[in-house]
Amino acid sequence: MPELPEVETVRRGLAPWLEGATIESVTLNRPNLRFPFPNGLKGALEGQEVTHVGRRAKYLLLGLSGGATLLSHLGMTGSWRFAEHPIDKPPRYYEPGIEPKHDHMIWTLDHPDHGRSHLIYADPRRFGFIDLYADLAASPYLQGLGPEPLGNEFSAAQLAAAFAGKKTPVKAALLDQRVVAGLGNIYVAEALHRAHILPTVLAGSLVTKTGRPKKALEDLAFAVREVLTAAIEVGGSTIRDFRSVEGAGYFQHNFAVYDREGDPCPTPMCKGIVQRIVQSGRSTFYCPKCQKAP
Repeated sequence: MPELPEVETVRRGLAPWLEGATIESVTLNRPNLRFPFPNGLKGALEGQEVTHVGRRAKYLLLGLSGGATLLSHLGMTGSWRFAEHPIDKPPRYYEPGIEPKHDHMIWTLDHPDHGRSHLIYADPRRFGFIDLYADLAASPYLQGLGPEPLGNEFSAAQLAAAFAGKKTPVKAALLDQRVVAGLGNIYVAEALHRAHILPTVLAGSLVTKTGRPKKALEDLAFAVREVLTAAIEVGGSTIRDFRSVEGAGYFQHNFAVYDREGDPCPTPMCKGIVQRIVQSGRSTFYCPKCQKAP
């Protein structure tokens, strides 16, 4: 499932071509994705100008001139594509292996700088969903989310406040969207490896008795920012089905531990072998040599 870097990559690909465009018409090729499309979606979108393309956690947010906001979650296989024009690369949507039968929603757009184009939402497995809000604060998906890990509110001190007294593994604590928004299995594993912290250590053990972050937690906060920034720079990670507006991402080639079970640890001078365990039903990859308890 796309995590923060993948959704941010989609946002950056869409924004220059979508902001300022008017939605002339909307075609819905089926009534639902994971959930039914909102009632009246076609009429609510047609004639609207897209004023802003944003993101919160793993959700794409499209602001409309009438004040409403469209929320999009990509699920496992969802993607937004322009049918005609290139972004930075040749058009990639109608290429071999991509079937138009999975095009579930198509917008005809008119942009003052780019002219007419068609924006397509495709989703082979239909695990994604679309919703529309007159007031975005009413969205249950955005309520209670923690700070953005690339924002000013995220810090080692903020993590210390959230982790204090917690007896859950640090990996589970980082995946809690109330603690920090947008992190998923891939980037938590990579950040813990960069910070040399075992994924099984208790979150509370990274906090001092006075409630301050230990050095390991400071390293972890830095590693989270570092790995997310690095992933965004190369378009996120393409694992199985993810595709950005511009095609595939490339950060999967830079994974240190994720999906690298049995490989040598890439940390200099480390002779460890990447191992896999299961935590809360999900795979965790780590190096037992250089990742330690604080």
